[in-house]
Amino acid sequence: MKRYGVVVIGVAVLMKLACLVPSAAQDSLNVTMVGRLEISYPFHVVVRDNLAYVAASDSGLLVINVANSTNPMLVGRCGSLNSATGICLSCNFAFVTNWWGGLWVVDVIDPANPVEVGYCSLPTICRNVAVSDSYAYVAGSWGLRIIDVENPSNPVEVGYYNTLSGSVGVAVSNGYAYVATSHGGLQIIDVTNPAAPTQISSIMSSAWSVALSDSYAYVGDMEPYGLRIVDIVDPINPIALGRCDLWDYPYDIAVSGSYAFVANRAHGLRVIYIANAYNPVMTGYYDTPGWADGVDVRDNLAYVADCYWLEVFDCSQALSAPSDNPARTPVTFSLLPAYPNPFNSATRISYSVAAAGRVQLVIYDLLGRQVGTLVDRTLAPGAYSATWDAGNLSSGIYFCKMEAGGFQQVQKLTLLK
Repeated sequence: MKRYGVVVIGVAVLMKLACLVPSAAQDSLNVTMVGRLEISYPFHVVVRDNLAYVAASDSGLLVINVANSTNPMLVGRCGSLNSATGICLSCNFAFVTNWWGGLWVVDVIDPANPVEVGYCSLPTICRNVAVSDSYAYVAGSWGLRIIDVENPSNPVEVGYYNTLSGSVGVAVSNGYAYVATSHGGLQIIDVTNPAAPTQISSIMSSAWSVALSDSYAYVGDMEPYGLRIVDIVDPINPIALGRCDLWDYPYDIAVSGSYAFVANRAHGLRVIYIANAYNPVMTGYYDTPGWADGVDVRDNLAYVADCYWLEVFDCSQALSAPSDNPARTPVTFSLLPAYPNPFNSATRISYSVAAAGRVQLVIYDLLGRQVGTLVDRTLAPGAYSATWDAGNLSSGIYFCKMEAGGFQQVQKLTLLK
């Protein structure tokens, strides 16, 4: 900061003035600002019930009552958390990352009086955090840090994985951590043993943020800027599907129903229809006056951490706006030809689901013995694919059988080694 002196101060003043521009002057489509509260440098926001929890660089952890969306009001603050960046809620605790290296644990059972109860110092810049079971997963400049938070007053680092690139975003599901890295794309890490996390796959070349919903990862792509949808039915073999172009860093992503909400840095809030994973389409936006760094969603309202404000947006019109490329729900169940076939070691099998329900994809050998299960879960209507890795089997003829409701179909597969 000292190096640039007056220039930095001048930029800050100009940004502050820009944030004071009336919302009516902002470029927007199907999204309307309905309320805001002035905050100094909010980075991340999480909304639970009628409260928004904000990690703010200059103000620590802020608790804001958003029951009246037109008039959000500050109700609580833990001001000792300087340089707060990311935040995640679990039970009655807020887990907040410290830019300069650490994780705070804050008791928020009384929103009017949040109290810091624990801290774990970490040797890295910390950007974001996700919590699953009794562990916190921190994305930082030197990889993924895993902290045991079973005792909130004494959080202890128990595992570490070097992503070889700055880790920026993180989400956790079913024993896997999905880590967005600036020069290593989306890295998928097995964390079933927190003391020995292991990368099992990666996809894309550069990523900034990630959110999970059902069997998809929604990833903030940086090369070029955009929202990329990734099929993670099989975490070992993630599949890049469709993308929607953006115009700046996709700093944060929230997913609700058939829509993704992106904090698009200098280009504000973007609302994207994602029902068709192969062709996501933007249905609304609001060019906020500051830098949109964080976003969360409840019902038709989006809450954005925007430079000097927590802003509330009514996205009703964007959520009902017709897209130019609506999702096409398959009208029939089908098991499509595997590719490649014949194959050596691995092949991809695509299939379509016409109605929600349990779907099974099972592999049998020539004698009718079951040798693998690719899918056994409830799926929504849509197009899917799965990879069969037959590396441990001998050459020969195999069969893939799909069952869904009353539908059955069998496909012959030839493994050559």
